[in-house]
Amino acid sequence: MLPQFELLMPETLPEALDMLEDRAPDVRPLAGGTNLVPDMRAGTRRPGSVVNVEGLSELRGIRRENGHIVIGSGVTIAELLADDLIAEHGSVLVAAARVFANPLIRNRATVGGNLGDASPAADTAPPLLVLGAEVELSTSQGSRWVALEDFFVHVRDTVCQPAELITAIRWRVPPSRTVGAFRKLMLRKSMAISVVSAAAQVTLDPDGRCEDVRIALGAVAPTPVRAYEAEDRLRGEELDPDLTEEVTPIACGVASCIDDVRSSAAYRERVTDVLVRRVLSELGSRE
Repeated sequence: MLPQFELLMPETLPEALDMLEDRAPDVRPLAGGTNLVPDMRAGTRRPGSVVNVEGLSELRGIRRENGHIVIGSGVTIAELLADDLIAEHGSVLVAAARVFANPLIRNRATVGGNLGDASPAADTAPPLLVLGAEVELSTSQGSRWVALEDFFVHVRDTVCQPAELITAIRWRVPPSRTVGAFRKLMLRKSMAISVVSAAAQVTLDPDGRCEDVRIALGAVAPTPVRAYEAEDRLRGEELDPDLTEEVTPIACGVASCIDDVRSSAAYRERVTDVLVRRVLSELGSRE
């Protein structure tokens, strides 16, 4: 059963931001509700007020703007799969969206909600990290852009303040000769939280060497993480099988795996090694 709370239904984004400011800190925004509603039923979150931002036109749409791909925070996972801009300039995000829960959840869950919930296993986080994404946080007083790698603080905790709302996500249009890959291990084929996830993206120079590279892991630490040391080792090099073998343990070094209901730490460490090797091998085969 849901606890008692005040439900607010703004018609515009400015109205929603005013409501958040007036009732902070005992307030939560609601979009798809695929995280917040189960948490409220379980008693792990008990906001006094809930601001329903679902359907606000200002939080919708996907566009190309000033050299960026910009996604409204209210865009659903299903909409990512249907969008040509995302297919062309965010293929790694499309790969994650394909294995996100099931069709019913994909039709409800939003990109902003998935990031804002700050689960270490959030499926959109690793691909957006390798895309170099930023998150727009807005209040009635203005907005700020925060790099996604600086957005997550700890499990279910971000730099987003109670009166702030995630309103958009953006990343620079990747150069040509950019390829990405995403892999996820889950306990069953649908409706399962990641045991481990891994994403990588590489931009190649004309000689086939790694001009830019990013690697990110999910569900292996209190927050989704970048493997900066492994990225540095790959830059300027050809991504061949020998280098993949060398870099994989370096990338896995960022993991701080724990035992939980989905996996033992030892199993998670082993699977992390496997997934990193697979995403890097996939990129190497597509050069």
